[in-house]
Amino acid sequence: MFLRFPRLILILAGVLLFAGFSFNAQIPEGVSPQTYSVTVDLVNILCSVFDKNTRSFVTALGQDSFSIYEDGQKQEIKNFSRETDLPLTIAVLIDTSSTVTSKLKFEQEAASSFFYNVLKEKDRALLLEFNSSATLLQDFTNDPNKLANQIRKLKASGDTALFDAIYAICDQKLISETGRKAMIILSDGEDTSSAMDFRKAVEMAIRAECIIFSVSVSKGGFFGTGDNTRKGDKTLENLARETGGKVFFPFKVEELDGAFQQINQELRSQYSIGYISTNLQRDGRFRKIEVKVPDRGLKLNYRKGYYGPVN
Repeated sequence: MFLRFPRLILILAGVLLFAGFSFNAQIPEGVSPQTYSVTVDLVNILCSVFDKNTRSFVTALGQDSFSIYEDGQKQEIKNFSRETDLPLTIAVLIDTSSTVTSKLKFEQEAASSFFYNVLKEKDRALLLEFNSSATLLQDFTNDPNKLANQIRKLKASGDTALFDAIYAICDQKLISETGRKAMIILSDGEDTSSAMDFRKAVEMAIRAECIIFSVSVSKGGFFGTGDNTRKGDKTLENLARETGGKVFFPFKVEELDGAFQQINQELRSQYSIGYISTNLQRDGRFRKIEVKVPDRGLKLNYRKGYYGPVN
C-alpha cells in the first residue's frame, strides 16, 4: 500500500525522506516506523453530548455530571474542560473507485462544501483520494481554495482500498499531530482490495486518537441503491461508532449542509475528560472506556477505548 503524492511535491517528499520521514514506504503488518509511540500516564477523552429528543448539543455540563470507567473500573477525573474553540486537524478521504463513478460529482460538491463552510483560519485540513491506492492530493492547509482546486480534478477508476487509506493516513500523518483530530470519509463503504482489514484500520485510527465521520454516497434519491450498499453502509457506521464519530446518509446534495453543520458543531462542542489509569500494566492491550452521565435523555459520543502503554 503506497501513499502517493503529486509531482509538484516530489522534491519536498525526498527531503523529508532524507530526514527520516518517508511517505512512500509500504505499510508493514504492524505499526510502521513513522508511528510516534509516546508513554503518557494521562488518558484524555473527547466527549460530545446531545439530547436524544431534540438532537441538540448539550454544552453546559460540569465535571460532576460525568463518570468514567476503564475496563469496568471507575476512574478519577483529573482534568476537565469544555473544548469549544480549539483548532481542528481534519483529513478528508474521498472514494474515487469505479463503484462511485455515478456519484463522484456528489462527492466533489460535498467535500468542497465542507471545506468552505467548516474550515477556519486556525484549522488545518488535508485531502486524500483512494481507489486501488491512496494519493495525498493536498497536504495540511487552511486554504479552502487549494483543497477545492484539487477536488475538481478527481476522476473515478479502479478498486476500493478504504481500509488501507484509513490506516495509511492515520499512520503517516495524523498520529504525529496533536490536538483534536477528525477524519471525514465520503464513500459507499465497499472495500474490495485492501491489504488491511476493518479491525486494523480502526486500531490505527484509535492509536491516532482520530474521530471518524462517515458520509455515505449509496443511499436513496439519484444516488441509487445497489445490492451491496447495506454492507458498505454498515462498515461506515461501525467506523464512526468505534471512534466516537457519526455516520450520515444524505438523499440529496442539499442535505449535506445540515450534515456538515452537525459535524462542525460536534467538533467544536466537546468535553475534554482526563484521568490517570489505575491499570499499571504495560502490556499494550486494548482498554475499554465507558463514559456515563446520570440523565438518560442524553446520548454521548466518544472513542470506545485506547491501547495501553508498553515498556
